[in-house]
Amino acid sequence: MITIRESDIIESVADALQYISYFHPMDYIRALGVAYEAEQGPAAKDAIAQILTNSRMCAEGHRPICQDTGIVTVFVKWGQECRLESARSLQEIVDEGVRRAYLFPENKLRASIVADPAFTRANTKDNTPSVLNVEMVPGHHVEITVAAKGGGSENKSKFAMLNPSDSVVDWVLEQIPKMGAGWCPPGMLGIGIGGTAEKAMTLAKESLMGDIDMAQLKQRGAQTDTERLRIEIFDKVNALGIGAQGLGGLATILDVKIESWPTHAASKPVAMIPNCAATRHAHFHLDGSGPAFLEPPKLSDWPDVDWKPDKASKRVNLDTLTREEVAGWQPGDRLLLNGKMLTGRDAAHKRIQDMLAKGEPLPVSFAGRVIYYVGPVDPIAGEVVGPAGPTTATRMDKFTEMMLAETGLIAMVGKAERGPTGIAAIRKHKAAYLMAVGGAAYLVARAIKASTVVGFADLGMEAIYEFTVEDMPVTVAVDATGESVHQTAPLIWQKKIAEERLLAESI
Repeated sequence: MITIRESDIIESVADALQYISYFHPMDYIRALGVAYEAEQGPAAKDAIAQILTNSRMCAEGHRPICQDTGIVTVFVKWGQECRLESARSLQEIVDEGVRRAYLFPENKLRASIVADPAFTRANTKDNTPSVLNVEMVPGHHVEITVAAKGGGSENKSKFAMLNPSDSVVDWVLEQIPKMGAGWCPPGMLGIGIGGTAEKAMTLAKESLMGDIDMAQLKQRGAQTDTERLRIEIFDKVNALGIGAQGLGGLATILDVKIESWPTHAASKPVAMIPNCAATRHAHFHLDGSGPAFLEPPKLSDWPDVDWKPDKASKRVNLDTLTREEVAGWQPGDRLLLNGKMLTGRDAAHKRIQDMLAKGEPLPVSFAGRVIYYVGPVDPIAGEVVGPAGPTTATRMDKFTEMMLAETGLIAMVGKAERGPTGIAAIRKHKAAYLMAVGGAAYLVARAIKASTVVGFADLGMEAIYEFTVEDMPVTVAVDATGESVHQTAPLIWQKKIAEERLLAESI
């Protein structure tokens, strides 16, 4: 009988979570490097360059790839010849590892977990509890996989009870456009087929823990029905032309993983979960000899990509910005923001709404200002702010009319597309929405030269900050007329891809 000590689990989980906060899996980096070389869409290629540059910076600086350091999911395969030496439950032990990782002072990670989700939604302050999945298996050791999943991609999860005769491919192709770009493509799709509703979802999540091997699979050719299905979905999703960050291009996904389980004859449960540009997972095993520590990758393994601002980018002075200047921006324009901007996300917007309804004064004026939808990581020694990438902008759509009509706000910065409600308000008030790259949080943070809390300090990372920025890169995603690049660009690239495919088939 092998004895597994609780301290070994705690140390190993904590080390793995710190590791994945700043090291991408190298299979993802290799696949993204190939996608960068092949990409023809200028905006998408620029976005991939930012993600790759950010990844290397995080690996060098041991700082989070993304400001959303995720909800922790842990898969444990416990060898039946092992015993746990502890008076605590496995959930408690794993959570202690999570707690130590997220509170580690040299690289403190953002705590995003709220308890009592239907009511008070109080932050647990240490990112616990994790979501633990345990399976008893034959063997003399314990296999553990840890993952940190951001809310932007997790919120795009899809599930359906299909009829047995329904096509999984058709369902996937129907869902992908509905997901928008809030899951930060290019990433992976994990698909679970069969079992029951909860089993299909678990299969989909666990499938994302595998290595990216689509290029190798296509090179050798499919040998099973599942492999053929993976290739078909991969090709057809990328043919949609959604591209990196939804900006239109060739690479929307880098791989498709599929796991299945027997199901009821009357059922066909199908779940789909995307992994984002901040793909984070690691695997280790314990055999009773002590904790497991992961070997760092070599910095030389990263592609030789060093993002720099496009020479065609326009510099914008936020301190003198006018509505007339905003009205002159065109969809797809690349801007470099300079000066002072405010921040705010869900909790701040809700409080602003409540204060305005009561006729109470706001802590800061938004008139003529730009707001950045962000919840940054706490800074460490020498930093103005921790990694500070954008959060999903559609969550603020229901507040956009209020902010534009009642506060004098003239532009917004966030991640991915805006929905119909947000676009309608932008068009009505001749404002603009600017998109920053999701998955480039550390790169963006380098552009922030000063940070001060100016309102709602009790909200922590959701407080209103005033940032002073220098050459912060953004793209005009919705202009003052309401034209959205997330609607127009994928259609253009979908047509280009179809035409190139027809040309190739005719030769």
